[in-house]
Amino acid sequence: MVTVTLKPKKVPELMLEGYSITPDVFAGKTAAQIAALPAHEGKIHVTLGDFFEVSGNGGETATDTDIVIAGDCTRVKYIGSKMTSGTVTVNGNADMYVGGWMRGGKIHVKGNIDSFCGIQMEGGEILVDGDAKNHVGCAYRGDWRGMKGGTIRIKGSAGNDIGTFMLGGTIIIEKDAFIHVSTHAEGGTVIIKGDVEGRVGGQMVKGEMYVLGKIKFMMPGYQKVETVEKEVDGVKAKFDHYIGDLGERHPKSKGQVVYANLYLKAAA
Repeated sequence: MVTVTLKPKKVPELMLEGYSITPDVFAGKTAAQIAALPAHEGKIHVTLGDFFEVSGNGGETATDTDIVIAGDCTRVKYIGSKMTSGTVTVNGNADMYVGGWMRGGKIHVKGNIDSFCGIQMEGGEILVDGDAKNHVGCAYRGDWRGMKGGTIRIKGSAGNDIGTFMLGGTIIIEKDAFIHVSTHAEGGTVIIKGDVEGRVGGQMVKGEMYVLGKIKFMMPGYQKVETVEKEVDGVKAKFDHYIGDLGERHPKSKGQVVYANLYLKAAA
């Protein structure tokens, strides 16, 4: 694997749409060709070289290409968008749509990220060392197809609308979350290791949610059915098992109604 390094040299006045920053696009290109790749600042056509110093050539394929952004990207959107392989590391913060629509590879953001991380993601891995804002692993606005596969791990806290319309894959929030977890979900797994304000699993049809902290306001459409012992992301504990959302339509499998499952860590 070869490394292409992007060093920020200019802060965009507006948000920079860095949709070209993917191993798929960089593969097979020289540093000069990468610098000439298109981007947008608002509606103005720019190049990556207008905002980054580029060193290193891309690998023969996306799998052979490692991208390192050596600095803060708080105002750069779409990093790793639609990537299928390779790796991207951001040594700082990143803006919206990190790993949106990605199908493979790995993204590591060593700071915080803005909203819409992993939107409609189908595969691969996103790791964020800091916090995330809203709409992690959700559907695009107005669409009903959310995250389908892959893993998103946020080591900090996250905002609202996590896993909205989720169909598959795994989202792990290692600290707290705000409201609307797995709303309208029809699959997938969301793990919140801290506390959640509320609206967990609203209109959820199937899939699994785990909350290792507390839920301040429980949805009325969930019914406790048992207490079980489970291991969740390396943590063994007893969980109160709830099924729901009982107000929604639910499919049947082998004659049995399929519900969403909420596992809330039982009080000691």
